[in-house]
Amino acid sequence: MATVLHLSMECYPAAKAGGMGDVVGALPKYLNRIGWDAAVLIPKHRTHWLDTHPTQVVWSGKVRLHERYYAYCIEYVENDPTAFPLFVAHIPGLFDRSSIYLDDTGRGWSDEVVRHLVFQQAALQWVQGMAYKPQLLHCHDHHTGLIPFMVKHCPEYRNLADIRTVFTIHNGAYHGAFSWDLIHLLPWFDAEARELLDWNHAINPLAAAIKCCWAFTTVSPGYLEELREHSNGLEWLIRHEWPKAHGILNGIDTEVWNPRTDRHIFYNLKGHAIQKYKDENKLALAQRFRFEPQLPVVTYIGRLAREKGADLLPDLIGRTLGSGFPLSWLILGSGDAAIEQALRQIMHHFKGRFDAALEYNEALAHQLYAGSDLLIMPSRVEPCGLNQMYAARYGTVPIVRAVGGLRDTVVDYADTRPLPGARGIQFTHFDLTDATAAVWRALQLYQDQKRFRKTRNYDMKVDFSWERSARTYAQLYDSLIH
Repeated sequence: MATVLHLSMECYPAAKAGGMGDVVGALPKYLNRIGWDAAVLIPKHRTHWLDTHPTQVVWSGKVRLHERYYAYCIEYVENDPTAFPLFVAHIPGLFDRSSIYLDDTGRGWSDEVVRHLVFQQAALQWVQGMAYKPQLLHCHDHHTGLIPFMVKHCPEYRNLADIRTVFTIHNGAYHGAFSWDLIHLLPWFDAEARELLDWNHAINPLAAAIKCCWAFTTVSPGYLEELREHSNGLEWLIRHEWPKAHGILNGIDTEVWNPRTDRHIFYNLKGHAIQKYKDENKLALAQRFRFEPQLPVVTYIGRLAREKGADLLPDLIGRTLGSGFPLSWLILGSGDAAIEQALRQIMHHFKGRFDAALEYNEALAHQLYAGSDLLIMPSRVEPCGLNQMYAARYGTVPIVRAVGGLRDTVVDYADTRPLPGARGIQFTHFDLTDATAAVWRALQLYQDQKRFRKTRNYDMKVDFSWERSARTYAQLYDSLIH
C-alpha cells in the first residue's frame, strides 16, 4: 500500500467542486515522481467520470453509528489516468447524489455529519485491514478532520496510532462543527480526550484536527499568517499550535494546464507566437459569448460566492461600463442565487459588452483563460487561489485583491523589485472604489501594449508547477516519519 494515503472529499478529475479537488488530483502524482508512493481515497460520488470508469472491490465492511449500520465497499478505479492509485468508498445512499456538497436548493446536505463520519471510519477500517499500512495519512479539510483524533483516542482504531497524520486547511472558514447532541454518532473515545473535540461548546472537526495531527499545513504562507488573526474563532488555537504549522503554496498541474497541448482550447500555442495564440482564442470566445473582441476582455471564473468577492461584480461591471471604460466583461460560474440574478439583470443593460455563462464548465474555463486578456479575483478570502496561476500560464494578466495566496503569487506590475510570482494588478480594500481603480490601472497597462505584452510574456514563464510544492511536502513527511 502507499506510503502516503490522501483522504479527501474531492479529487480531479473524478470529483471536483473547487480548488481542493485540483490539489488532491495533482499532489500525489508529483509525489510519486520524486519517489514517494501516494494514493487517494474519496467517496464514490455520482459524477460522470466515476460512472464511466470501471472499479474493482478491494475491501468491504460496515460502519456503526449508534444503532444503525452503514454497509460500504472500497473500490479501486481501474485504467484511470491520474498517475496514482485512486480508490473510492462506495457508501450507498450517502454519496451517490446530485452534488458533492449541496442539495437541489443550494444548501449543504442535511445529513453531512453522518456522511463524514461514515466515510472517515470506512477509511480507517480499510487501513486496519491492509497488509502493508501507509506510513502517513494526509487529511484534507474538516470533512476528514476527525481522523487524527480517532487514530489516537478511539479504542477501535488505536492500532493505527503510530501512523503519522498531516492535515491541510484548504479553507478555514468551514469548521464542520456540530452539536454535542450528536455525540452518540461518534465511535467510543477516551473520556479524557473529550476536550480535544470541543471548541466553543460544539464538536469541531477542524479544531480537533489541528489539536491532534502531527503537523498541519495551509495552502499558502500568506493564508497561514491570516489564520492567526482571522479564523472564525480558532485564532488562539492556531497560535498555540504554531510549532507544527506549515504554509506550503499550492502548485498547478502543468500537464493539464498547458497552452501548447490543452485539448480544451481552440488554438494551441505554437513556438513563440503568443499574440496569434491569444487572438485566435479570443475570436473563438466570440463564438460563445456576446462581446466586442477588439476591446480588452476582463474575465471572472469561479464560484459566485461572497468569500470570492463575487457580490462585488454586478456593481463593478456596472460602474466600469457605465463610466465608459473601453473593455468587455465575461463571467463563468454559478452559486449564490442573488448574485446570479443581479448578473442577469445587468446583462440586459450592457448587451455586447458583458456576457456570462452561469454554470460550471471545466472546458469553457480553459478557453476563457486562453482567450481573455485580464482575469479578476476580488476575493474577501483566498487561501491560495489557483485561477491566477492558470491565468498567468495562459497569458492572461491577473487583477487580484492582496489577500492570502493571491498576495503570495501576484506582484503588482508597478513594483520594480525582483519579487517572485506573476506580474499583475493588486488592490487592497474590498470596496467598489478600490476595485474600480484596479480595473482602470489594468486598462492603462493594456493600452501600453509594449508593457502589457512584456508583463504577459513574463507571467507565462513563472514556475507555478507542483514539482516545487511536492518537494516541500516530501520534506515535511520525512521529518515526521524519520
